[in-house]
Amino acid sequence: MSGCYNRGMVRIPIVSLLVVLVSLFASRNAEADGKPNVLFIAIDDLNTRLHCYGVEHIESPHIDALAARGVRFHRAYCQYPSCGPSRASLLTGLRPDTTRVLHNRYHFRDFLPDAVTLPQLFRRNGYHVARVGKIFHQAVPTDIGTSGPDDPESWDEVVNPRGRDKEEEGLLTNHTPFLPLPDQMAYLAAGGEDAEQTDGMVADAAIRLLEENRDRPFFVAAGFYRPHIPYIAPKSYFDRYDLEETRLPAIPQGYRQRVPESALASTPVWPNFGTTEREARECILAYEACVTFVDAQVGRLLDALDRLGLRDNTLVVLWGDHGYHLGEHGLWRKNSLFEESMRAPLVMAGAGVSSEGGVCPSPVEFVDIYPTITDLAGLEPPENLAGVSLRPLLENPEATWDRPAFSQVHFRDVPGRAVRTKRWRYVEWGENGEKGAELYDQDEDPRELENLAGYPAHAEIEEKLRRLLRGS
Repeated sequence: MSGCYNRGMVRIPIVSLLVVLVSLFASRNAEADGKPNVLFIAIDDLNTRLHCYGVEHIESPHIDALAARGVRFHRAYCQYPSCGPSRASLLTGLRPDTTRVLHNRYHFRDFLPDAVTLPQLFRRNGYHVARVGKIFHQAVPTDIGTSGPDDPESWDEVVNPRGRDKEEEGLLTNHTPFLPLPDQMAYLAAGGEDAEQTDGMVADAAIRLLEENRDRPFFVAAGFYRPHIPYIAPKSYFDRYDLEETRLPAIPQGYRQRVPESALASTPVWPNFGTTEREARECILAYEACVTFVDAQVGRLLDALDRLGLRDNTLVVLWGDHGYHLGEHGLWRKNSLFEESMRAPLVMAGAGVSSEGGVCPSPVEFVDIYPTITDLAGLEPPENLAGVSLRPLLENPEATWDRPAFSQVHFRDVPGRAVRTKRWRYVEWGENGEKGAELYDQDEDPRELENLAGYPAHAEIEEKLRRLLRGS
């Protein structure tokens, strides 16, 4: 025996033939088992400033198209409005009090060394699990091109792109030079093409991973860095918006005296870090340009799924890690407990999601994402997860859902906690509310400008929400 299979003039080594057959069998077996792939798209500092969320002047056609064929959660809330704590909570399925990640400096493994993260669970169940860009916390732009404080146990493969945006930080227009670079209100309408930017490279690498793993179950996480500051995108995206039509939210006279001091502490130089109205509007426009730039990269990923025939067997989950202020309440960025800071986009489409799509109006939490994805994939999650599967809402977005959403923050040594129901938000500052409280009627005051806490007419609902919050 020569160890070869003879077929005419072709001699195929038996070992090679077996490898091919095993590979084909594994691919078909995975398909027969109904294992869905997962494309997990994280977008840094993306708030609900998207066309599909009702902001009509924003150009976000690719995210809009994903939402149109899936379920868009209209009221999805992070558990902590800051990158590191929010991502640690979402990826472990645990609340910040459990992960103990209450600042970007902390790492959940320091407190929970045996935690099984969402991607780690897929890795344990035979998926090829890969990360491109920012999924766990990375300081932006400092850690671009590195893994930062990543979680190596979660990944089989890691890619850390670094584009010309990182090299051109010296060209920024910077309106707050007194702040550290990751916090500055700064922007650049860059030269060159999308592919030269880090996020263009994130899309390139993620597409390569889809191509290389199309024949086996995969969990590919693509983490985009914009619209996190500094706001950098090719100039063509800036040109899509008009500065004269860009508006800075108005602040009612005497507003600062009507809310607790801690409610506005996330922007210590208030309002808007001391920028002029025009400077703030320039930064709003730059943020919107980055949103449209990242949307284009998301479109490339979705096009690749279609080209590779992966759409039907791939669950796509797109999320922003928290909300983001652009002048509302005089605030900038995150770390507040207002709607703009805690509410973030969440869209699911593809395998396991109703093909009819729809909009879910009920409040949901980011801790629900982990159990939802594992439910749709048929995997057994850890028993200690804080959230619940959103599968009933993916099958019927308007199904009855009465779970509230809880968020928290610990900023400038003052803890704050919030509960959001369908109509109300209640907030307490301090350990037991001694630093002040807020109550907002979302039906009558969606911009949260009229604090009703302490009003006798609302004492009953305030007490009900206080008990709900303290029992969480």
